[in-house]
Amino acid sequence: MLNLNNRMTAMKKAVLVRVVQLQLDGTLAEKIDTIPAELVPDDAVPVRGDIAADRAVIRARIVADLGISAETMDETKPLSAYVQEAFAREKPDFPFMTMLADSCHGCKSAHFYVTNLCQACEARPCIVNCPKKAIEFVNNRAHIDLEKCIGCGLCHQNCPYHVIVGFAPPCENACPVNAITKDEQGIEHIDYEKCVFCGACMRECPFGAMQAKSQLTDVIRRIQEGKRVNAMYAPAVAAQFRALSGQLDSALLKAGFTKAWEVATGADITADHEAKEFEERMEEGAKLMTTSCCPAWVRLAQIHVPDIVPAISSTRSPMHYTGALAKKADPECVTVFIGPCMAKRNEGFNDECIDYVLTVDEIDALFTAMSIDITKMDSKVKTYLPTMSGRNFAKTGGVAESVRLRIKENTVLKPYVINGMTKPAFRQLQSWGKMVAGAVPFAPDAPNLVEVMCCEGGCIAGPGIILNPKLGNGLLTNYVDNGSAPDENGKPIPCDTDRVVRGKINL
Repeated sequence: MLNLNNRMTAMKKAVLVRVVQLQLDGTLAEKIDTIPAELVPDDAVPVRGDIAADRAVIRARIVADLGISAETMDETKPLSAYVQEAFAREKPDFPFMTMLADSCHGCKSAHFYVTNLCQACEARPCIVNCPKKAIEFVNNRAHIDLEKCIGCGLCHQNCPYHVIVGFAPPCENACPVNAITKDEQGIEHIDYEKCVFCGACMRECPFGAMQAKSQLTDVIRRIQEGKRVNAMYAPAVAAQFRALSGQLDSALLKAGFTKAWEVATGADITADHEAKEFEERMEEGAKLMTTSCCPAWVRLAQIHVPDIVPAISSTRSPMHYTGALAKKADPECVTVFIGPCMAKRNEGFNDECIDYVLTVDEIDALFTAMSIDITKMDSKVKTYLPTMSGRNFAKTGGVAESVRLRIKENTVLKPYVINGMTKPAFRQLQSWGKMVAGAVPFAPDAPNLVEVMCCEGGCIAGPGIILNPKLGNGLLTNYVDNGSAPDENGKPIPCDTDRVVRGKINL
């Protein structure tokens, strides 16, 4: 994963913060065209060779921050016209990511090459193991014919000196479904019909060429219109801000939201329903059920592994159940999910209980623009405390553990966790899909409950985070263990550790 502490991430935030500041001031349409020159002044050291190219990238980022696809940009159209287009929009539109051609580096296609450290060893395993005879020795050094090379990597794997190096565009290498390809000019393009919106390409590209189409301007507009806008934050979000339970709620209320909901409440509902569904499926003779809360996984299965779709749990996600609670309490409210995940935008687009979806980095930009310091906000005791397992949905293994805590003792559970949608994991799911479809018999050691997380580490490592996943994971653990506000004696009020909430919340 690309380290989040880098210039590109800082610039992306600076652009969004400036857009938000102008919208809050009511001067977005009047001043938006000045942002590129403001952020890349005449005396700046250019990153892409000249100032105009850097400003063109800022311009494309602004269009994406307005929720508009950069692929449709007209270079002659002022940014103020895009503001009018964004403000006239009733709801977000498909797709939920965009490709910034001006930002794409046009990396060379995947290949292997030999460094000058080649020792010309007598064994020459690179030549012996090459299936296409693409390697020969020239001037006492191995040389790879790229016209013959198929990129299998056997030379790289067999070189005893590790001097054969593999190269692949980070975005293409990260995409689990091969939805990214080059055009004739070498610029990458996303096939949105194949894309599962996992955000892996966006997370890995060091040029920031793949970007989310933000919904933040839509949310701010609804707040400014006086709508009752409810924020629903995933537990991973509070951990990203180093917040005590209740502090994020206070910050969101200060930012203009009418009410804040912790989505771990919905996670408890999901775990209850999923445990019951697992019991029923096993009693009916099913061999396998997979979890359903990762929307990137669900879309991936629907498009790329259709054989396994019947095994996916029909239980809705924590986001849906929290949105249902909010709509039940106030049918006219506007619901905004906040989490680390890009794919939630696709899920929310098709969910009647969800109006908008923001990522952690977007809400961070809002707080920065409004000078809100969460660590200085008041914390308060919640009327409903989610279980620890509900808050742990954000970690790999958390969903399976929540189900384990809730199923009957005599129910046989053989869990398996997919920790990140790697190519080997993809092939494993395809093999299980064949079993589900009846093409091959179920293996004796096959699991009966599979948790799938497209991001390695779980939602805490999603593409919309602002902290290193390892740090975020540690902060989430602290939040789960001591997530409530201190009581009147200064002692933490713990979450209800293993409380089974089945039947206590009904939707």
